[in-house]
Amino acid sequence: MEASRGLEIEKKYDVDAGAEVPPLDQAAGVARTGKPHTDVLEAVYFDTPKHALAARRITLRRRTGGKDAGWHLKLPPAAPLAGEGPQQRTELHAPLGRPDVVPDALLPHLQAYLRGAVPAPVVRLETRRTTHPLYGEDGVHLADLADDQVTAVRLEDGAGDALQWREWELELVHGKPDLFGPVEELLTAAGARPAGHASKLARALGTDKKAGKRAAAAEAPDSGGGESTPALLAGKRAPAAAVVTVYVAAQIDQILAGDAAVRLEEPEAVHNMRSATRRIRSVLAAYGRLYRASSVRKLRSELKWLGQLLGRPRDAEILRSQLRDQLGELPPADGIAAAASTVEERAGGDFDAGYRLLHEALESARYFRLLDKLEDFRDNPPVRADAVKPGRRAASKAVDKAAKRLRRSHKAVKDARRGRDQELALHRVRKDAKRLRHVAESAALVHGKSAGKVAKAARRQQKILGRFQDAVVARDLLAALSAEYGEAATAGIYAQLLNLQEEKMQAARTDYRKARKKSRELLGHGVL
Repeated sequence: MEASRGLEIEKKYDVDAGAEVPPLDQAAGVARTGKPHTDVLEAVYFDTPKHALAARRITLRRRTGGKDAGWHLKLPPAAPLAGEGPQQRTELHAPLGRPDVVPDALLPHLQAYLRGAVPAPVVRLETRRTTHPLYGEDGVHLADLADDQVTAVRLEDGAGDALQWREWELELVHGKPDLFGPVEELLTAAGARPAGHASKLARALGTDKKAGKRAAAAEAPDSGGGESTPALLAGKRAPAAAVVTVYVAAQIDQILAGDAAVRLEEPEAVHNMRSATRRIRSVLAAYGRLYRASSVRKLRSELKWLGQLLGRPRDAEILRSQLRDQLGELPPADGIAAAASTVEERAGGDFDAGYRLLHEALESARYFRLLDKLEDFRDNPPVRADAVKPGRRAASKAVDKAAKRLRRSHKAVKDARRGRDQELALHRVRKDAKRLRHVAESAALVHGKSAGKVAKAARRQQKILGRFQDAVVARDLLAALSAEYGEAATAGIYAQLLNLQEEKMQAARTDYRKARKKSRELLGHGVL
């Protein structure tokens, strides 16, 4: 059974015990309030011994009482910290099930953070909640104000006495975020203060300070996440290592956020994670001299391992989809069904085999160690003592070097013989264009639009040659199938498909020459 999913948009307030809920129907946009009702909620929160979930502002609980009893998983918020605006969090629900076993429906969303650890109870909360519904003129249920009296007990050994506090939570139901302003005016006048904690669990564990520091860094303007983000507040004067940290941190976020989607085999999930690993490898290669060589070498090696595992199902997925579409566009004829079945068996088999290996890898200690190393690189960059360089200068050199590498590859295409040699040379151009694109993306943090134009030009060449390479791979598979299964009925079908691949390859060559000519000046000497 899949977990149900929803978006929680709320804002929390600290409030004294004697405060009274104000007349909420006086807020602009609120026509009336419903009759308050009270529930007693009991929740047990789960985490690792080192509080790996709480440190990332993730909460996992099993709650009884109220209308939404069950297991709840709240993923990191995608909005300001408490006190700065409403939080938007994806919340997943699963049935109550067993009290000590996390439901299978939630586990895929946790594995990238648990990393082999088994979550155990860390806090028990009892909340006496009085809910005040808010309605609009048309009777729509806009929001709920929850008046919570909370008692928290830490379940870990020697965790101390129970904590008690009161808080208000304003959560949207069908209303819009502009409701928060007028209601907050009333709450503030009644004694409410922006909450000093991101969640009840954080308050119970005392982890707000650490979590807040991590989240504030991740949510700084123009950041990609990571604790070194504030270094970029110097703008164009940011040091080179800060530029790399911000760019790499964004890709780490992509890997962690996409881990569950890969496990659940959602569309484009493998592609997105693979792209993130490639981006990190590209910038580590480009800025490698800033860091201790052994650290970068090991990290790039492990990222290559992960990228190869992601590549097999992704490549098979593209090939299968491409040939399915092409077969579907052929005029009706004998042999199409047989050819389609054979293509599906071969490409589909490669996809399934690749995904099996990928699933095994995602459960391995090696993968979890890689995640640890990536976060450690982000939080504690192994920068060489003599490698403090201005970001703009270092980024310019990195882009120039990547552009020079691409120019050499272009020249190799001209010198290569038509056929397999030229195909390999074009594949090298594609890979070098991709590296230049990634390096230029990182440089855009300090060079702005000029670096963005370089990235765009490199991406154009990469995409064109991606089409070329897809046709090469399809041609090779079709040639093999034609040799193995080339009965009279299917021989003509394979021949049509082979001709189509040659046409696509020729069209891509033409487009590549045009794109190369158009970007020659932009990607020439002294790019930035």
